[in-house]
Amino acid sequence: MAGEDNHKAQRGDEHEESSPLLKENDSKICYKGDAKAASFVPPPAAEGYGWTADGLPVSHGSVIGEPISRNQWNSSLFACLGRNDEFCSSDLEVCLLGSVAPCVLYGSNAERLGSAPGTFSNHCLTYFGLYFVGNSLFGWNCLAPWFSYSSRSAIRRKFNLEGSFEAMNRSCGCCGGCIEDEMQREHLETTCDFVTHVLCHTCALCQEGRELRRKVLHPGFSPQSTVVVIPPGEQTMGRK
Repeated sequence: MAGEDNHKAQRGDEHEESSPLLKENDSKICYKGDAKAASFVPPPAAEGYGWTADGLPVSHGSVIGEPISRNQWNSSLFACLGRNDEFCSSDLEVCLLGSVAPCVLYGSNAERLGSAPGTFSNHCLTYFGLYFVGNSLFGWNCLAPWFSYSSRSAIRRKFNLEGSFEAMNRSCGCCGGCIEDEMQREHLETTCDFVTHVLCHTCALCQEGRELRRKVLHPGFSPQSTVVVIPPGEQTMGRK
């Protein structure tokens, strides 16, 4: 009897396994799984992002696909006397330093750009050494621009300013085809910064000095809040 019961149980299991309903359900389950697998689309790979003056990752100019608008310099390269505004006296000082003592002007610009201890003396003395050697050996200041042009690139990146290459492309539109990505544009702008310092060195230093004085406080200036205490007014007591 026990053997017959076991035989019937095995036949029942085989009948359940061979049941068309189970096959249909299995096929539905597999079909649903295949549909899910087929409908799953892997996310697109992240596009290569470039970078801007202030370190923002961008693709095709901005995060929404629109070109980034660069800021303009406060004064042009050849505006030696600056602008007629509240910084006119500072612009005259910059023009005087650039003409007489460019090493002092460059040291001051570097100090405002990076206010680490000893920034002014390190940059000023190095510039003076290159200035002296260049004028002694070659008769003109041909060595200092190789050292000072990086400050122009740093200012342009820090304040997201329009570079010389981008300004030329905007005016004539003849150089936009050679720019493939943001990195290549930055290399071209850095080359233009170097050429500007070599050909118009004093004007470039003065333009950078005017820009920094309008946007960055001197590191030695520490504004302190002044508390003004106003005594209470005279009080009188009235009688009814």
